[in-house]
Amino acid sequence: MTDALLSDRRMDPEPNTPAVLLAGATRVFGVAPALVRVDLRIERGETVLIRGPNGAGKSTLLRLIATALSPTYGSGSVFGFDLVTGRDKIRRRTELLGHRTRLYEDLTGAENLRFACALYGLASDGVGAALEHVGLTGAADERVRAYSQGMRQRVAVARAILRRPELLLLDEPYAGLDEAAKDVVDQAVREAGGEGRTVVLATHDPARGGMAGRTLFMDQGRLLPELVAERREPG
Repeated sequence: MTDALLSDRRMDPEPNTPAVLLAGATRVFGVAPALVRVDLRIERGETVLIRGPNGAGKSTLLRLIATALSPTYGSGSVFGFDLVTGRDKIRRRTELLGHRTRLYEDLTGAENLRFACALYGLASDGVGAALEHVGLTGAADERVRAYSQGMRQRVAVARAILRRPELLLLDEPYAGLDEAAKDVVDQAVREAGGEGRTVVLATHDPARGGMAGRTLFMDQGRLLPELVAERREPG
């Protein structure tokens, strides 16, 4: 754990606050609302699945939690830090993994991971093991521009393995992946949950998400509380 993150822990306004807390969170693009008065509480250590069709607002919700977007109306916090004023502290604790992998194409897979380690103040001696974990040892020194979508996603998973974020957000992470790559994503989710970290997985893939302890449904930018599945222990 980095010194900056340790400092953030000491500055945590309330250590027992939930991982995610949204109150009436609304996001409007132009005149079109993408999120509509979302109230959401996710406890620390939960693995939560969010289902819904394309365009339901799942991506907007996860980007708002990750502070890539700010709420137009309403409020929210992550680990007790405000979504607007505590943005930097939230980002140190959070990893957003989606079909946009945020990799540098001119760097190799290994270089991308070493850069991420430098950015977050982590030791880079675990890069090789992380790439091996996702089955990319043989392609570690190839430039990312030559990677398939599945290989890029594996590098992004390796980055999440290295960072071990307190909150792992996955936005349609299975899009365009073969079954082997999807299994790598599932393994990362299970490992994060097994370590007591918080995971929010948004997908419309009906075959994935069985490791979640709670399922929420979205449609037209709204959470549908009447369809919330009963909590259960992850299997």
